[in-house]
Amino acid sequence: MRSFGGCRAGSRLLVVHATSTGARAGLPPRVGFVVSKAVGGAVVRNRTKRRLRALVAQRLDGIPASVDVVVRANPLAGQASSRELEQALDPLLRRVVKGLGGVA
Repeated sequence: MRSFGGCRAGSRLLVVHATSTGARAGLPPRVGFVVSKAVGGAVVRNRTKRRLRALVAQRLDGIPASVDVVVRANPLAGQASSRELEQALDPLLRRVVKGLGGVA
């Protein structure tokens, strides 16, 4: 997502990419997840993805309309607790939304 108007923020557990385009003006935000095999086996990857999906679902109101977000799990995310993922996700989401000119 390295396009004009995009923003990225990362930590040791996660990287959050966001972009906003006029083509999606007024539409609800979209969120995608990338959890590669480097995170762990299928069980670990799916558990990590479920945890991230639940955390982002609770924060959808803080993501402005017409914004696309991708949350990428780094290898250490597979061993992290839900609380650790939450502590990593919150500041990253705030940073990318602020970087796009939105209010988090």
